[in-house]
Amino acid sequence: MSDTPTPNADDSLELIRQAVAGDRGAWNVIVQAHGPRLRRIVRLRLDPRLAGLVDPSDVLQDAYKLVLDRLPQYLEQPKVSFFLWLRYLVGDALSRVHRRQLRVKKRRPANGVHPFPEASSVNLAGLLVGREESPVSEAILEERRRRVIAALDSLATDDREVLVLRHFEQLTALETSTVLGITEAAARKRYLRALERITSLLKGIDADREVVS
Repeated sequence: MSDTPTPNADDSLELIRQAVAGDRGAWNVIVQAHGPRLRRIVRLRLDPRLAGLVDPSDVLQDAYKLVLDRLPQYLEQPKVSFFLWLRYLVGDALSRVHRRQLRVKKRRPANGVHPFPEASSVNLAGLLVGREESPVSEAILEERRRRVIAALDSLATDDREVLVLRHFEQLTALETSTVLGITEAAARKRYLRALERITSLLKGIDADREVVS
């Protein structure tokens, strides 16, 4: 996690105005404030087949070029929070990488919802399994990762996505509802349902781990 504080809405607008006016320092503040979080999103949603082939920094650099070009447009009519707008452009850059490297077809927005590459179960499991405090064989860790991946794959697509948005990307309920094109109340309900489901599945894995150990 970055120690750099995230600017509030008013501060962000002022920084955007300064960046549009050519203030490089203001642009650097924007990147420092939001860059670490955007990088985590790229790592989560980068196709595992591209691991080692595509550097998240390169994806962000492509996205930042879009951001700089379109900052004046956002300043004129900010329809969403600045971070969500940045996230959308990062999604565009990542989608282009997937299309170029994997020949993935461009998706059309469904019901006006911005298309975004899905976070793979492999990437999510890597974060959920993490590292053990006590020595554990690679074979045991691999088996645990495999079972966590299976648990994630068993979730409905909507449940997986809301978990990624709320838990891993750390979006608010309001931001999540905006991304999903649903009400805030529905976003909260969907998140609680998904959280209960994955917690139940992971508890089963943890119980088996205690028996084995």
